[in-house]
Amino acid sequence: MTAKSISEPTALDGVTPMMAQYLTIKSAHEDYLVFYRMGDFYELFFQDAVTAASALDITLTHRGKHLGADIPMCGVPFHASEAYLHRLIRQGFKVAVCEQTEDPAEAKKRGSKSVVRREVVRLVTPGTLSEEGLLEARAHNFLSAIAAIGGASALAWLDMSTGEFWVSDVHPDDLPGTLARLAPSELLMIDDARDETLSSFHQVVQDVSPMTTITGRALTQSLSDMAPSLIAQCFEEKLDTTPLSRPMLGAIALLLDYLVTTQITSIPRLSVPQIFNSHAYMDIDAATRQNLELVRTQSGSFKGSLLSTIDRTLSAAGARVLSHWLSAPLLKRAEIEARHNGVAFHLDQTNATHDIMNALKTVPDVSRALSRLALDRGGPRDLLNIGRAIQAGQYIRRVLAPLELPQIHHYWAVEIESQLNALQDIVCRAVEEQPPLITRDGNFIRSGFDPALDEVRALRDESRRIIAALQARYIEQTGVKALKIKYNSVLGYHIDVPAGQGDKLVAPPFNETFIHRQTLASSVRFSTTELATLAGEISRAGETALHRELTLFSELREQVLIVAPRLEALAGALAGLDAIVSLAVLAREQDWTRPHLHDDMRFDIEGGRHPVVEAALDKTRARFVANNCSLTDPEKDAARLLLLTGPNMAGKSTFLRQNALIAILAQMGSYVPAKSAHIGLVDRVFSRVGAADDLARGRSTFMVEMVETAAILKNATPRSLVILDEIGRGTATFDGLSLAWSCVEYLHEVTGCRTLFATHYHELTALTERMSRMFNMTMRVREHAGELVFLHEVALGAADRSYGIHVAELAGLPTSVTERAKVILETLEESRSASPLAPTLDGLPLFEVGVVRQPETDALRDALTDIDPDRLSPRDALDWLYRLRKML
Repeated sequence: MTAKSISEPTALDGVTPMMAQYLTIKSAHEDYLVFYRMGDFYELFFQDAVTAASALDITLTHRGKHLGADIPMCGVPFHASEAYLHRLIRQGFKVAVCEQTEDPAEAKKRGSKSVVRREVVRLVTPGTLSEEGLLEARAHNFLSAIAAIGGASALAWLDMSTGEFWVSDVHPDDLPGTLARLAPSELLMIDDARDETLSSFHQVVQDVSPMTTITGRALTQSLSDMAPSLIAQCFEEKLDTTPLSRPMLGAIALLLDYLVTTQITSIPRLSVPQIFNSHAYMDIDAATRQNLELVRTQSGSFKGSLLSTIDRTLSAAGARVLSHWLSAPLLKRAEIEARHNGVAFHLDQTNATHDIMNALKTVPDVSRALSRLALDRGGPRDLLNIGRAIQAGQYIRRVLAPLELPQIHHYWAVEIESQLNALQDIVCRAVEEQPPLITRDGNFIRSGFDPALDEVRALRDESRRIIAALQARYIEQTGVKALKIKYNSVLGYHIDVPAGQGDKLVAPPFNETFIHRQTLASSVRFSTTELATLAGEISRAGETALHRELTLFSELREQVLIVAPRLEALAGALAGLDAIVSLAVLAREQDWTRPHLHDDMRFDIEGGRHPVVEAALDKTRARFVANNCSLTDPEKDAARLLLLTGPNMAGKSTFLRQNALIAILAQMGSYVPAKSAHIGLVDRVFSRVGAADDLARGRSTFMVEMVETAAILKNATPRSLVILDEIGRGTATFDGLSLAWSCVEYLHEVTGCRTLFATHYHELTALTERMSRMFNMTMRVREHAGELVFLHEVALGAADRSYGIHVAELAGLPTSVTERAKVILETLEESRSASPLAPTLDGLPLFEVGVVRQPETDALRDALTDIDPDRLSPRDALDWLYRLRKML
């Protein structure tokens, strides 16, 4: 295909009326693939067709010509469009859905060449999805917006499919961690290349959340001017803007303006924006989230993440709540312990919990069903799901009523009011047990619910029986046993006989009754006056029945929306309960224990385990070796720095990670994989584990390591938990050792936080003699018959060597290579023992803040050494003074 044939046309002269209509619509939506409704298909033209055909792997054809070239075209069936939309959105495309908004009969009244009116009714983007088939059930789909006003910035985010809405002031340094936590599908920002702040934000999004679609917005007025009218338009209840900063209002306005633009005919139901107080949650930066694989693995997979390992929820909404708790652990001890109390309650009340779990299995996604109904995109199943959710809530209330509930169940103090009971009764009486997905299919209202509907259905069904009787009479009358009364969308009801029998009906006396309609190769088609009259009655009865069902659906939908706030409260209660029950099931299955939280600096774990690694080993029936970890100085009530040495593959990284995960699990409200755990509240968790490069931005593995380490040293506080693994390994030996040495000193002397520091630099173990809160631990190994056995146990002491060559042998390096390495290692160790490093380092003072030591000038010292003052003349002495001055 030539470039000319796929270029976007601009001229409307000489094109058909239909194509002129399409080009006008496309010109208003240049950034979107236009799904142009043509009967039972959505069709795409020109470059849209080329792009969509490639993305969807469907046939690219052509329809007509433009400017002498074929018009590329592809299409997708209307009834299956959702699946194609999903694939396009997943690839980052945006789609403008253009529907026929006029009956073809009305269009013909304007003239034979008139085109049916079409309009874009919705813009589908990654952040504005509502259909069940387009959404990931167990994860939020966040649309976010960032605004920078007056040197400050704010981030707002919402899930249009549930109505949840949040806003927060955000410092540029905190933006990466926030975006990593939210992982928004789409982010909005003002399209202004001159704004350096927004340009930097753009780069942050690409670095931290590459799957996020960035949408630039060109606005005709300021966000501050837009905010009041948009807020009044989009919120049913009055929004108190007093606590909101100007950037917060700007970010909210940017989101609302986009929703109004994309939804066109409907405004989604939104909760009033809640202010997200970052000081109420543990801070976990983007690198740490990735290193610890909280919600996704480093490869982007959900399977193998911590969330996938701990998730025992029974509903999609419960899974989303659990994900939020894990992504944003709490800092307030009372709130955390309330969740622990809930877990303890369900561990104790086994019978009640079993009954609740059976009820939770039946709970549908109320929030998303409610959202679709509010957008007028819902169907009969959404109505039925609302009724089933109320039914489950009623049952769970009865189970919990006689029990003394802990604080976590405070929401059940709110009664499921009579309005919800009445709604549940009417919905379950109205909607069939197995309703169709969409309303236009009909037959979703139960018989007996509406007498008027039953009456018109009886007429429709009776007419069909009359058709069958009429067919039998025509067979008897003509003697043509193969005669059939059939239906298609072109002819409607008609009589079909084999081609060989057609002449019989055309000839007298049958031609007086049977009217010839069509002759085909294999059959001949007829009609009769009686059949035409009956067909009209059937058509009207079917249309009347469907119209009545749609009216009843609309009435039920309105009843649901009247009590929407109560339904949202019920949905939140059921989801929170599901998350708590899930954590209780997890604790019982995996033998986890309740952590004890404190306000001091302690961190004492007995028998700690890595939850993900342990789950993987369970599948192979291998045993995970539990280990203790104490980062508390009992004499000084202060944090300690644990220096961990040992060979690769011995479990150092696992040990580091498991203790960070235990802290996060404890403060999200979960029990933890340990025999016992005493933890002083951790404000931030930092992790620098593993090796990765960022070649797209010109960063080597070592550069990435240094950037992440720099962020830790700058932002860690005394209440933080820091885990560092192999700092300095990506550069020359002495450079790396020096950096690792300096980082250890800084964390011990300046930051003073709880730290796990794994290293192969055994020279650092000598620092315990000079740093009172530092101690050495090592991974135990054993050599047996020349083989290295990893015990995966952490013990006091320091490793005497790294066993790197042994690990290389296990990896399968050629024997000649490893044997040669042993010879070289022996030579290097002899050289080091002859000139030990320790005495040189012993003379160094501990880390001093703000002191930068300048290297001494060796050339100056050498020159002074060469001077013999007793043999200098006055002129020579003066020359030497000038010469020495130049050396400074």
